[in-house]
Amino acid sequence: MNSDKEKLTTKFTNITGDLFMDYASIMVHFGITDPIVSAEPFGSGHINDTIHVVTAGSGKEHSYVLQRLNTNVFPDPDILMNNAVQVTQYLAKIVEEKGGDVSRETVHFYPADNGKYYYTDENGKVWRLEDLISHTHSFDLCTSAEMFEQTGVAFGSFLSDLSSFPADRLGEVIKNFHNTRVRFETFTKEVKADKAGRLDSCRKEVEFALARKELAEVLVKELEEEKIPLRVTHNDTKINNILMDETTNQPVCIIDLDTIMPGAAAYDFGDSIRFGASNAEEDERDLSKVFMRMDLFEAFTRGYMRAVGKKLSLAEARSLAEGSIVITFETGIRFLGDYLNGDVYFKVARPQHNLDRARTQLKLVEDMEGKLPQMLEIVEKYWQQAQQQ
Repeated sequence: MNSDKEKLTTKFTNITGDLFMDYASIMVHFGITDPIVSAEPFGSGHINDTIHVVTAGSGKEHSYVLQRLNTNVFPDPDILMNNAVQVTQYLAKIVEEKGGDVSRETVHFYPADNGKYYYTDENGKVWRLEDLISHTHSFDLCTSAEMFEQTGVAFGSFLSDLSSFPADRLGEVIKNFHNTRVRFETFTKEVKADKAGRLDSCRKEVEFALARKELAEVLVKELEEEKIPLRVTHNDTKINNILMDETTNQPVCIIDLDTIMPGAAAYDFGDSIRFGASNAEEDERDLSKVFMRMDLFEAFTRGYMRAVGKKLSLAEARSLAEGSIVITFETGIRFLGDYLNGDVYFKVARPQHNLDRARTQLKLVEDMEGKLPQMLEIVEKYWQQAQQQ
């Protein structure tokens, strides 16, 4: 280690399972040579290790987000970072054209000295660096219809801003992530294999799922037949991936771009509804509490359509309602399949945790199926309003 680098080195207790981590030795590969004054675990994510690093140089502090990527989940950092950088650089131009604040309204990644937007350390760990977006915060739960409407605005604006970006320039970070045809085929194999010997405890749920093979085909066919266009999709549209202004609580920036991929608008819309419009927690055991709240569905749709409705065809708008059921169904069979496999993918906190999760999702599917006519009516109503804007 050279003398200049020794001056930068500070060791901090870390969250990556090592005894310590010399973060300065990572930061220097991204061109950051100011002394580190603090480094602390940051955020509530469960995939990557995230550290808030503060440096001080020339009397001024600067905040960064340093992440160690989970290469078990994301084995190809080239595809992941190529997607993320292409999208953020495109968004930066859109923000600039609108007269917005590029430093706050999109993520800025730092290139490393290897010519890539990530650095691989001597232990094979993969790191990336971005600026911390100031004066913002995020929420883990949506606490009101008004907040959920703003969530709709945020993700609708994200789709709108990227509506002219050629989605086929992006790679598949996780192959067949929302290909429900493939997900259903995988599920049927998991049922036949019954690796953990649990089929007898969930036959009712399995029969419910297997009876909905056609549901798994809906979005896949619409994309194949070009009834709906291929879009740039976020694929993790939870409220905690929106940074809100700490004063106004208005959306500022969409973050966590690891799963940016080509897909259907209904993927993101559907996952938002699945997670945000349910009356119950994802693993609620009392299924009488599990149903989709129409007031929340309408609130999200209103905000979403206000932001992007004018750029959608009626067919694509209608697919959003259908997609809410499809993505909920997909999540349900993923939980159920993992339960049959012996809980090897999703972390569990109790026996039958994945079965509880699956039951919740499948109950939501059943509830949504009964409400589809109302959902379509709401979607079309706000789509029509958007055409008149």
